[in-house]
Amino acid sequence: MRNLEKYLTLLDEGQGLLLTSRYSRHYGAEFDIAEGVAIVAKAGCRYFTDSRYIESAQHDIKGFEVLEVNAQNSYFSRLNDAIEAYGIKQLGYEENYLTVAEFLEYEEKLNAKLIPMNAKISGFRATKEEWELEVMKDAQAIADRAFSDILGRIKVGMTEKELAAELIYAMYKNGAEGLSFDPIVVSGPNTSLPHGVPGDRKLCEGDFITMDFGVLYKGYCSDMTRTVALGYATEEMKKVYDTVLEAQLAGIAATRAGVTGQTIDAAARKVITDAGYGEYFGHGYGHSLGLEIHEAPNCNARNTEPMPLHAVASAEPGIYLPGKFGVRIEDVVIFTEDGCIDIASSPKNLIVI
Repeated sequence: MRNLEKYLTLLDEGQGLLLTSRYSRHYGAEFDIAEGVAIVAKAGCRYFTDSRYIESAQHDIKGFEVLEVNAQNSYFSRLNDAIEAYGIKQLGYEENYLTVAEFLEYEEKLNAKLIPMNAKISGFRATKEEWELEVMKDAQAIADRAFSDILGRIKVGMTEKELAAELIYAMYKNGAEGLSFDPIVVSGPNTSLPHGVPGDRKLCEGDFITMDFGVLYKGYCSDMTRTVALGYATEEMKKVYDTVLEAQLAGIAATRAGVTGQTIDAAARKVITDAGYGEYFGHGYGHSLGLEIHEAPNCNARNTEPMPLHAVASAEPGIYLPGKFGVRIEDVVIFTEDGCIDIASSPKNLIVI
């Protein structure tokens, strides 16, 4: 089933969907345009954008009538034309993506009652189609190649910012069309900061270096983290690294469709707790991803719902010792009926550069 058909299953006569977020527009149209609004109804679907994108939109978007907005035809007039043409009385909208000011303007100017429907609109993205999975595998392959390249560029004396710049270059060089998020590149004691920001600290012998990064490819995200040692690793560093790796492997072994996110998180967390580091693993084991780097459902202690078939989620336990160092290892997996497929190919053993 194509994505637009999924949206139509949410609707009865007199109902429509207002797609304002880039992610839902991309999902429905299966094509990404920075600016625009779409309206979906059983009687028809229209996609509105401005002169900067209209040519590519009209050429590449299927399943929608594509119309230009301009000074004579605003988004609101275009939307109201569609509301009238399709007999829409109620319009489901994405409350998670609108500011209060935007919502109030839509509420004032549109000739239909607005109904919050973000959970239903975004819910389809929890399960990926085969073609989406293939795109995400390609995105991960780009990140893996970038990691392989960056290993040869890490040098004592370069700053975290310089390494982050090299990593970004490596991602684009290997085929990225964008970044899933700003890379986390931290070293030494800064690796105890799970979401540390690259700074001016220079890399030193005996440092752990954590790199958390991902690429955008055809609109879909990849995500991975590797922690490497520069020069040497102490016995304590090796023990923590091995514990995190054992925890990740335990989480992956517990991963399959139908298992709750809580159960998967617990499998990994038990390894870290049993090793005496439980208080130093504060975040959840993993999160889903796709068109956004963080999507639902999650593999954490709060998710008591079964994970769906063909969900795609991260596997990223960590241990963070304040003021000393931290370790995180992250792959992305696809949930299958009898297990999962780890789509990251980069080695997970401790690499000492």
